[in-house]
Amino acid sequence: MHGKRSRCSFSRLEVILIVCLVLMITLTVVLLVLHFLTKNNDDSNNIAEPAKYLVGVGRADCTGPVAQVPLMGYANPDQVGGGLLSRLYSRAFIVADLKNSRRVVFVSADIGMVSQRVRLEVLKQLRSKYGQLYRQDNVILSGTHTHSGPGGYFQYTLFWITSKGLVRPALSSIVNGIVKSIGIAHENMKRGRLFINRGTVENSQINRSPFSYLANPQSERKRYSSNTDKEMVVLKMVDEDGSELGLISWFAVHPVSMNNSNHLVNSDNVGYASYLFEQEKNRGMLPGEGSFVAAFASSNLGDVSPNTRGPFCANTGESCDNPQSTCPVGGAAMCMAKGPGNNMFESTRIIGQNIYLKAKELYEKASQEVTGPLSSAHQWVNMSNVSVKLNATHTVKTCKPALGHSFAAGTIDGVGAFNFTQGAVEGDPFWDQIRDQLLGEPSNETKACHKPKPILFSTGEMTWPHPWHPDIVDVQIIAIGSLAILAVPGEFTTMSGRRLREAVKSEFDSHGTPEMNVVIAGLCNVYTHYITTYEEYQVQRYEAASTIYGPHTLSAYIQLYRGLAKAIALNATQELPRGPEPPLFNVTSLTLLPSLGAENAPANKTFGDVLEEVRQEYREREVAEVTFVGANPRNSAENATEHNFLTVERYSHISGSWHTVLNDASWDTRFYWSKGSRGQSNVTIEWHIPAGTEPGVYRFRYFGHYKKRPFPFLKTITVPFEGSSSAFQITAP
Repeated sequence: MHGKRSRCSFSRLEVILIVCLVLMITLTVVLLVLHFLTKNNDDSNNIAEPAKYLVGVGRADCTGPVAQVPLMGYANPDQVGGGLLSRLYSRAFIVADLKNSRRVVFVSADIGMVSQRVRLEVLKQLRSKYGQLYRQDNVILSGTHTHSGPGGYFQYTLFWITSKGLVRPALSSIVNGIVKSIGIAHENMKRGRLFINRGTVENSQINRSPFSYLANPQSERKRYSSNTDKEMVVLKMVDEDGSELGLISWFAVHPVSMNNSNHLVNSDNVGYASYLFEQEKNRGMLPGEGSFVAAFASSNLGDVSPNTRGPFCANTGESCDNPQSTCPVGGAAMCMAKGPGNNMFESTRIIGQNIYLKAKELYEKASQEVTGPLSSAHQWVNMSNVSVKLNATHTVKTCKPALGHSFAAGTIDGVGAFNFTQGAVEGDPFWDQIRDQLLGEPSNETKACHKPKPILFSTGEMTWPHPWHPDIVDVQIIAIGSLAILAVPGEFTTMSGRRLREAVKSEFDSHGTPEMNVVIAGLCNVYTHYITTYEEYQVQRYEAASTIYGPHTLSAYIQLYRGLAKAIALNATQELPRGPEPPLFNVTSLTLLPSLGAENAPANKTFGDVLEEVRQEYREREVAEVTFVGANPRNSAENATEHNFLTVERYSHISGSWHTVLNDASWDTRFYWSKGSRGQSNVTIEWHIPAGTEPGVYRFRYFGHYKKRPFPFLKTITVPFEGSSSAFQITAP
């Protein structure tokens, strides 16, 4: 019997289905391979790649006293601290090579500017803790330029006038905060990678001296689309596993959204941007806590305002956008810039959020890796006597420091006093005579050197009780691979910054280091006011009148920073002359602040008792408010390195306990202190309840210190106390 061989046959439909299945499997495999090759490209930037550096980040409180100390920025002696809107922080970033043989430090602190006193004391503490690891050449200290932080941390006499002297608690808080932030970064060094990105920020700035800007050559202005630098540069930091560490953003805008009527200590628009970024990355943490650190650092912001509606006469509402920034009625004192919000709190949030959103976008898309060696170059220079070679036949010099008449006029962001106006190229006989009688007449040499500036204060010739302005100034560059950070000691205007960046980049290019990303970090190491271009100087608006070393200041800095760039490019930084060291004056504390005496509570009350209670119920977008028997907040700043004045707590029915949901670093809370008579004072706490707040039961808590004298003629002692509001309900909308 012959058996039949069975045959396997497929229909045409089955063949088509099999082919489709094979193609689908093949396509799936290809897509999976592509997916894993590009996985998390945006978030971790090819984390399979080896680390290029050791990276550390750190953040520490540097707020200091929030009451009675004049706020630093507007030079308005009536603008003294009266509470707290947000805490101030020092944010430190350390980058070292993998062999740990070279390292650089960048610090951005929420202060008006870094003073020479702050820098010298920080370097002294770092030397004590770490030896020669952190030095004047590899540590940059930069201020964000908030105009709402405590003053009193300068050693030069001019700054004592509006700061009521040298205020040791303010100085110590800043110095200790900076050193602590560097210490935290130092202890958290890990293998990591850096990425850089840049983009344009819109609707966040205007040039507040456009008539000065127009004095620059038309051929130069035509190269730029705007009279402000709209570019933001972001440096992203991750560890070798792709975990996020932090970022530094450089963008040119004045943090003056909070105007000179404000009395609450805060970090202004750039501080709000830091707050938003850190809250997003440190989810579930209270403000000021968490490992991710986001610094929004200053740049060439000299003539850049966030008050985007421009200048208007406060008394009539008409525009005062004219060369002198004056109004028909009331003069320059009435010409003030506005916006973009309906009040300064709203404007701060709008500008801060704009900056934050652009930084977030650039951070998420950052893919250009920073690689290469680390370098640092630094010199001390006597800026009152720098010879500048303009060309083959012309050499000029800088001048002894002096401020012009238009310095006293202020700006549209913060007006001055009396009848001073911007754009003054001639002196006023009345004010000149008063100056001569009280302070002495400027020398003919200084007058000639500063022309066309009419000198109001010849600070370089005023030495009692100490010099009024610095002569010895830091110039410094740190290079992290393809990134060069220029640490400038003041406020460069838009065009000044452009010229400096271009000159330094050209110097790198010409010495075999092309494609450098050059950024300017403003308000670094020592404060020397403004730096305008030579052409802007001729117009003598506020920024030019505040260019203290004369018309050739920018040319001198360009020459000096080119020298630093050349030394880095040629690996010859050790050959740079060290220069004359700056002085550290023997002044420990010299202040006109009222002394802290014994305090009292009202009859039948004690410190921390409630005077005006909360309502029983609130809805979102309302303001919850309570007033306590308070004490001077300076007591807390002088007796505690870190102190929280308030918390907002929510009751958990599950655990039967209260949990802190906000502290005084939150931008939704406000802490007001008001001084009464007979040693009494009140504290009012507000919570501006945002949309989306979880309904539930809440309460306020207040923490303070009061002074008491246990026995007559004995020293006062400091006593801690606390208070609590009644519980209140937040209901669903």
